[in-house]
Order: sequence, then C-alpha cells, then structure tokens
Amino acid sequence: MKAGFMRACLTRALSLAAAIMFLASPAPAQIPKLNLLQDTKPAKSQEEKDAESAQEKAYKDSLKKIPDAKAPSDPWGTVRSTDTPAKSASSGKSKAKTGTATGTGTSAN
Repeated sequence: MKAGFMRACLTRALSLAAAIMFLASPAPAQIPKLNLLQDTKPAKSQEEKDAESAQEKAYKDSLKKIPDAKAPSDPWGTVRSTDTPAKSASSGKSKAKTGTATGTGTSAN
C-alpha cells in the first residue's frame, strides 16, 4: 500500500509542477525573434543615389505648389458679442458697491 500511495503522490506532484511550468512560460508572441544572420544589403550605386535625390527634390517642389489653407471660418462670429461675461459682471459689481442705481431693474444684495 505504501508504494502505491507514494507513486500517486509523486504523479500528482509532477503533474502540478508541469502545469505550473506551462502556465508560467512566456507566450511565443512575447519572445523576440533574434536574427543572428543579418542580411547585408549592397550599398547604393551613384545612379541610385542621384535618382533618389531627384525624387526627393521633385517631392519638395510639389509641396511648394500646394496653395495655403484658408483661415477657419466662424459662422457664429457675427452673433457673439465682443464683451466677455466676466467684464460685464465685474462692472455691475463695482456699480453696486458704490451705491449707484443701475437701470437694469435687478437688485444687488
């Protein structure tokens, strides 16, 4: 009986250890791929360099031909007042402090 019990405990322990190792291992997507044999690209020839610089110059020239953007339009610009609410509220408070009556019909208490 003792040998069977020990074998069952050992099997459970090994199964538990294997499950823990499986869950603790990183996912394959998390492991970075190392390229030990780096691909060496041949250097560009003078003709390729000249063609690339010509393309870059043509691109920059085409960007200069684009017209400037219009200023953003404000459809509510004519509806808004030029006074800000803070200015009108502060002027009303200063009049109420001096004791002069305002013609708005509101009382300042």
